Amino acid sequence: MLLPYLWEYRWRVALALTCLVAAKLANVGVPLVLKEVVDGLDPTRAAVAVPFALLAAYGLLRLSTTLFAELRDVVFVPVTQRAIRRLALSVFRHLHSLSLRFHLERQTGGVSRDIERGTNGVSTLLSYMLFSIVPVILEFGLVAAVLFAKFDWRFVAVTFTAVACYLAYTFAISEWRIGIRRRANELDSRANARAIDSLLNYETVKYFNNEEYEARRYDENLRSYEAAAVKSEASLGLLNVGQSLVIAVAVTVLMMLAADGVAAGALTLGDLVLINGLLIQLYIPLNFLGMVYREIKQARIDMDRMFRLLDENREVEDRPGAAPLPEGGAMIRFDRVGFSYDGKRQILHEVSFDVPTGAKVAVVGASGSGKSTLARLLYRFYDVNTGLIAINGVDIRDATQSSLRAAIGIVPQDTVLFNDTIYYNIQYGRPDAPRGEVIAAAQAAHIHDLIESLPERYEATVGERGLKLSGGEKQRVAIARAILKNPRILIFDEATSALDSRSEKSIQAELNRIARGHTTLVIAHRLSTVMDADQILVMDRGRIVERGTHRELLDRGGAYAQMWTLQQQEEAEREKNAIREGARA
Repeated sequence: MLLPYLWEYRWRVALALTCLVAAKLANVGVPLVLKEVVDGLDPTRAAVAVPFALLAAYGLLRLSTTLFAELRDVVFVPVTQRAIRRLALSVFRHLHSLSLRFHLERQTGGVSRDIERGTNGVSTLLSYMLFSIVPVILEFGLVAAVLFAKFDWRFVAVTFTAVACYLAYTFAISEWRIGIRRRANELDSRANARAIDSLLNYETVKYFNNEEYEARRYDENLRSYEAAAVKSEASLGLLNVGQSLVIAVAVTVLMMLAADGVAAGALTLGDLVLINGLLIQLYIPLNFLGMVYREIKQARIDMDRMFRLLDENREVEDRPGAAPLPEGGAMIRFDRVGFSYDGKRQILHEVSFDVPTGAKVAVVGASGSGKSTLARLLYRFYDVNTGLIAINGVDIRDATQSSLRAAIGIVPQDTVLFNDTIYYNIQYGRPDAPRGEVIAAAQAAHIHDLIESLPERYEATVGERGLKLSGGEKQRVAIARAILKNPRILIFDEATSALDSRSEKSIQAELNRIARGHTTLVIAHRLSTVMDADQILVMDRGRIVERGTHRELLDRGGAYAQMWTLQQQEEAEREKNAIREGARA
């Protein structure tokens, strides 16, 4: 997954590796020069002058170690950041391409945390693999070469044995710790998802006075994470102590061998300093090896969770060779459509009807009868199980999803707005629309005057999910958005059912006005809002049980007539109660 990004910047990677090699050569050169300085200052060797050239070389090598290390980082940063950006964008696009089913079942907080950790894992993996593992291997090789060239086999044997023990211990303990860390990550994601879900439902929490209940549930998740985190840190202490023990034993043995060589006259003081310097420079990066190994493994786990999101199959995809929906009017046909969300309970049974170009067809029925499912299928949030849906004779599965959805505008029952300005939310219907058209759409939806009365006018923010606006105001924003989109097909999915009678009547008039000249599908519960429809379909348990105009259905005296009578009685009762309440006031 990451190799394409490295290959794209292969010259930067090569330059970064060159800087890395130069830094390590300088690092190993420091104790070699220091040995010559010490030997040059040894009175027993009758030095006649301070070795300024060697001291200057020592200082230059010290500077080079830091300089090349920093140059390496500067050169490689664009590679890492480009990989992070492209992967994050790929995941983001993929999430938007997944079906409605995935988004209904996901937890936003957990998914966002998985993406965040996954992109951080990319940076960790690239940095540590290239700048920790490779340098340790390189430095170990250089140190082994120096020890082999200047000292006897015992020094090399002790060094190799110590490194082998160090690596074996580090990998064994780190593997154990990874399971603990993975568990901690899962608990962290769960706690984050719990917190975000609670905050998104702030009003519901307040309605039921459940602040403490939510706090207890959140604390339960935090308590589990706390226990896992404590265990993780305790295991880190065990790892560090074991590593230090191996290093301490190895350094002690090597220094004893070097001291014995100096006492015997086989080695100089400079050789003692050289061995000490080489070992320090070797074991400092080895000290971090456990952390590096753990972080690389953790990065792979984090990236794996993010890549699993990329592996989520798109339930609805464009067919090979899918073409844009043909231009012109829009005639909709549902032909023997059958559908089930989970394969267990059938929602629609052999549903067939037409919506002629420019006509208005309404679908009514009790809750759960399958009305809103028709809109979801037309929008291709799901694909039909049997039958087909066609626009202008083209099966919508043979058209591209982008062209299909560009042709449809929807005013839903529950309008959810972005936590941004009113202007942004209206312009979202057509993001490239000029300001004049956005304002014209607001005027057509009769919300312009309200916006102008606000202190910040169109730049006023609407809050999370639009909570700063009333239900009627949110519906008018949704209408303005649909007007600005100017689609060929309009869907009103119970667009006024959540409003009071006064707001419903005013918004219904606006919906009727913008529907003129458009092919319109109205999904409604209140029958008074669809009296003017060209055809009304009555649904019950996923089947169309009646169809006709308002007058025809009333004359028939069937299910529609019963619903009409019942709703008229309820409306009359509400009006009586309102008059009674007014008299009491």
